[in-house]
Amino acid sequence: MHCLLRTFFVFFAFSMTMVPDAVRATDTPNVLFISVDDLACTLGCYGDLIAKTPHLDALAASGVCFQRAYNQLPLCNPTRASLMTGLRPDQIRVYDLDRHFREEVPDVVTLPQAFQQAGYFAARVGKIYHYNVPAAIGTDGFDDPPSWQQVVNPRGRDKTDEHLVFNAEPHRKISGALSWLAAEGRDEEQTDGMIASEAIRLMEQKRTEPFFLAVGFFRPHTPYVAPKKYFDMYPLDQLRLPYAPPGDRDDIPVAAFAHNCPVPHYSLGEPVLLRATQAYYACVSFIDAQVGRLLDALERLDLAEQTIVVFWSDHGYHLGDHNGVWQKRTLFEQGARAPLIVRVPGRAGNGTASPRVVEFLDIYPTLTAAAGIQSPDHLQGNDLGPLLDNPIAAWDHYAITQVLRPADGRLSHPVMGCSIRTERWRYNEWAEGAAGRELYDHQSDPMEFHNLALNPDPATQLLMNRLQATLRKHASGKTPSTPFNPARL
Repeated sequence: MHCLLRTFFVFFAFSMTMVPDAVRATDTPNVLFISVDDLACTLGCYGDLIAKTPHLDALAASGVCFQRAYNQLPLCNPTRASLMTGLRPDQIRVYDLDRHFREEVPDVVTLPQAFQQAGYFAARVGKIYHYNVPAAIGTDGFDDPPSWQQVVNPRGRDKTDEHLVFNAEPHRKISGALSWLAAEGRDEEQTDGMIASEAIRLMEQKRTEPFFLAVGFFRPHTPYVAPKKYFDMYPLDQLRLPYAPPGDRDDIPVAAFAHNCPVPHYSLGEPVLLRATQAYYACVSFIDAQVGRLLDALERLDLAEQTIVVFWSDHGYHLGDHNGVWQKRTLFEQGARAPLIVRVPGRAGNGTASPRVVEFLDIYPTLTAAAGIQSPDHLQGNDLGPLLDNPIAAWDHYAITQVLRPADGRLSHPVMGCSIRTERWRYNEWAEGAAGRELYDHQSDPMEFHNLALNPDPATQLLMNRLQATLRKHASGKTPSTPFNPARL
């Protein structure tokens, strides 16, 4: 009897020492952090009638799809650096592609570092911080080594097939031109297909411990490369260029248009532009399929109910809007707004879209709060937790976006543009108004065709003054004193 009791107590004591670890493995959520490069809100769950994106639509239907999410600067390096540090561009002094945020804030704790400090395994596959695309594919790019314990940099046949890419603007590099390739071969041979495969492999390896896995896809960044089957999903005769009224540009400041797109549609004809549109949507569906592979892996590994999933694009993207604007670097709605979907298992708001205005700065504090880990004191965003429980809850916040224009043939000196977006209004000012102002009423003008800042009546002027005062609390509008390279913008 004595031996039996001793055996029982030894077993009981051993079991008690094992319980905390078992509980931690069950109760500590993983994070699958999915980034896409240059993806506009061209998804079915955002109301796009062309896009075929069943996997992302399903993710939106099982999480919270933020219909009005805005980046801090519509260019790859600044927006990613801002999101990952939780700081605005003016705090990290990153406005272009050449400057690393640690030059200004060397000791800042990034989002994945916060998870590392909480005992998570943090890894990156593909593009999370800035890369020069496609030149730096397969390298570390402009990475931040302290953020990760492991990195994987796949390099697919899209790199070896670059000589096959069609360039509609041969005087530009394919990285910034309308360029595309309907590729041969399987998804898994492309870099983004390999990224999905490597991410799944890491999920399999780390399934028994908490992980923060960042998965960064390169498309639909130019050149638009995807297997041919995705091009076939979008017949050219079913595509159209965006509508804009005659004279749409007449009331818009010169600085509002990016220097790399100085003339409408790059002076290209409609047939070429429709092919570019087809190629872009082909890449969107290709990426959707890779996200589907990741989500299927979560289910197969019984990790779906243990894993927070975040899907975001670094900024919006133009496909010919405003009579011929393409790509990024604008403060228009199409450039500042971008997809954001968050699925936290068990939250009451899952399955409902949120119409509230949120910022990418909010992602960092939202994830740390959802995972129950400590946030650094420096964060400037808001925890979106209330909206994860009730996506239509009252939310008294706004979004600030800015962009730096270099001096060029149109502008004699660099100009900073700053924008504030509320649920109804967008107010933009260039060089604190010296280079122009814009005001758009999204209640009556969601496509921003009518600039109300020209010849405003007293009530409109009062509104602009109020929006301007709020804007300047967060973005100075001053041209930075630190040097930057306009050729890289």
